[in-house]
Amino acid sequence: MGRTIEDKKAIVADLKESLSESTLALVIEYQGLTVAEITDLRRRLRPSGTVCKVAKNTLMGIAIEGQEKWQPMSELLKGTSAFLLVKEDFSGAIKAYQDFQKASKKTELRGGVMDGRLLKEPDVKVLGDLPSKEQLMAQIAGAINALATKIAVGINEVPSSLARALQAVADKDKGDDAESNNTESDNVESNNAESES
Repeated sequence: MGRTIEDKKAIVADLKESLSESTLALVIEYQGLTVAEITDLRRRLRPSGTVCKVAKNTLMGIAIEGQEKWQPMSELLKGTSAFLLVKEDFSGAIKAYQDFQKASKKTELRGGVMDGRLLKEPDVKVLGDLPSKEQLMAQIAGAINALATKIAVGINEVPSSLARALQAVADKDKGDDAESNNTESDNVESNNAESES
């Protein structure tokens, strides 16, 4: 028994909502996957905040109508399609899919869409090679920590430098005083010697 119009409308509404929350959509050929394998793929994708939707191409076509951001996906709507809708961590999602694909050897990546651009398989691979969100955050935190350490060392160095500079001025003043005292005593001695002669 086929789906009712209400069912189809609900599926399209669900697809539209998922797309509105996504930054990247990947389209894969999933023919031959068992229910257990689809479940495994969904489980692998979950940590990256990615959902896997299996829907007819015509329903996805209706869902992307009038959405310029997703329009290029229409070129990928053929055969049996599953849609990986990625919210944020596209690198993690792509790596999770690639691991699944290596294990199952039953799917094929047709391409993807991001920011209104059609992505071919090499483009998707480049995105997958980028650091994950967690790695980027760790790198940023490390850079901020290093900068904060440098600033703290610099701030701590200011009083020490100031103290050394003040000490150098004080020492110079003492040296100048001692030198002027020596010069005065030399002058007194020479005056005394002149008056004796």
